[in-house]
Amino acid sequence: MPKRALPLAQKIFSGFESYIRSFNTYTRLAPEYFRERNWVGMQLNHRQRLRLYKDLLFQLVAEFNEMLGEDAANRQIWILIRKEYQAMIADRPDVELAETFFNSVIRKAFPGMSIDEELMYVMEGHQICEWRENSHLVHTYPSQMGLEPIIRKILDDFDPGVPFLNKEEDVQFLIKSVKEVILTRYNPGPETKTEILKPVFYRNKAAYLIGRTYVGHKWMPFIIPMMHGEKGVFVDTLIFDRNIMSHLFSFTRSYFMVDAEIPSQIVGFLSSVISHKKTHELYNAIGFNKHGKTLFYRDYLYHLQSSTDQFVVAPGVKGMVMTVFTLPSFDVVFKLIKDHFEPPKSMTRQEVREKYKLVSLHDRVGRMADTHEFEYFHIPLDRVSSELMQELRNTANSLLEIKNNQLIIKHLYSERKMRPLNLYLEGCSKEKGWDAVEDYGRAILQLAQANIFPGDMMTKNFGLTRQNRVIFYDYDEIEFLTDMNFRVKPKPETYEQIYASEPWYDIAKNDVFPEDFKRWMIGRPDLKEHFLDYHQKLFDPTHWQKIQNRIRNGELLHAFPYPEEIRFRPQEKV
Repeated sequence: MPKRALPLAQKIFSGFESYIRSFNTYTRLAPEYFRERNWVGMQLNHRQRLRLYKDLLFQLVAEFNEMLGEDAANRQIWILIRKEYQAMIADRPDVELAETFFNSVIRKAFPGMSIDEELMYVMEGHQICEWRENSHLVHTYPSQMGLEPIIRKILDDFDPGVPFLNKEEDVQFLIKSVKEVILTRYNPGPETKTEILKPVFYRNKAAYLIGRTYVGHKWMPFIIPMMHGEKGVFVDTLIFDRNIMSHLFSFTRSYFMVDAEIPSQIVGFLSSVISHKKTHELYNAIGFNKHGKTLFYRDYLYHLQSSTDQFVVAPGVKGMVMTVFTLPSFDVVFKLIKDHFEPPKSMTRQEVREKYKLVSLHDRVGRMADTHEFEYFHIPLDRVSSELMQELRNTANSLLEIKNNQLIIKHLYSERKMRPLNLYLEGCSKEKGWDAVEDYGRAILQLAQANIFPGDMMTKNFGLTRQNRVIFYDYDEIEFLTDMNFRVKPKPETYEQIYASEPWYDIAKNDVFPEDFKRWMIGRPDLKEHFLDYHQKLFDPTHWQKIQNRIRNGELLHAFPYPEEIRFRPQEKV
């Protein structure tokens, strides 16, 4: 048996190496696409990298099962495979990713496998994300260089490989910002220094330099977004605001393309810059979402051990497609696809899963929540409230299994907990309500620019983050915007048409009449009037058609992940 274990371990290890090589190949194309302004290529490259893990894993497990044969459920051989594999990965700089890869293989190859601490890497949680000072992964600029030389060296070290729009102007913009934000509060001393990660973070049309300055006996983080417009590369702004930086790495944003030679060190540096982001969120943000899922699950297990509250039905209007529940002390909701959908929903469970997959591969532009998909998810039975158990039995019984005092859910999605927008609007002040409905409209229009039409745009399908940003989270009716037909609603001309109980004109499945949105989008009168006035474009079919035409013409409509009023050159198009 030991002789059989070694080639099987080597098979998994070779699969992991193949994954990392391909992942890095896709990632390292990002600077080239940025240099060439090949935004279509950038998006396609991003989607291909997202598909990589599952595609490679599917092929590997098929080959692995042939080698394993009848021993697929033999615990002893799996123990030996894990031992051999551990020796192969022990000294790797990405050992944590290799462990997660092994978990993925055994979950697919071992019949009925759920969570097994003897066979899998469940709670290892290597303490390897502590940032190591004087790392070769950063450029370091001592204060003795002087502010202007430091700024110039930062831009030289970035070196996009194409001309700048106006490098001298960029230098002056950055100097002015540093003086206004830092030098008005702190005096640099001999210990003052600036560090910037050498790996550049690419996403959509932007490249981001991530750095920090030690001044006033503490680190001050910053981010420099770089854009490549038609006339050259330019510094778009300088961000010191921690909330804006946090939003750049939000669960509502697509993953960055960043060359992560030592992933744990990249995450370690990011943790020092964006200190309130959890480790699993940062792994997600740099594209290692499978390991992010592993770390999330470890957080979940730790939280179960340190809490006593029960899982309950999530607050809000119950959906027709999904059953949603939560643990009040945990910042996450869990979503199951129901066994049967209430009319007028007529889709299948697989179609709903395809919608969630679409979102996972698409640019979320800061307006759709990322999810983790789980199979055979365990919850201690005594932590499930009677009300929730009844709701699960009534709506998704086929997904439930009870074994060894555990409720096992065969398939679910986890998602960050948010306040349902409809509930928020019921009790908030008028001023806060105005802010929320303005952002609600912006969310819909920004999704449209990303070629997403939400379908069901009722406020119950949107939520607010901790920063009161409106996010869409109900995906069962989303469609590509370019597949929709936005029409002006025909005006009735006869008595029969005016009083007809049904529409007297033909309506195709993909027809949309934006003027109808006015009837149901906001119910509260003191907010509705402001909403209708502020977002008049929402109700104009020609506005939607213009967005469609730009997308069909191959234009990538960039959604800035920070307020456009902080841009150095707001007039500069990208």
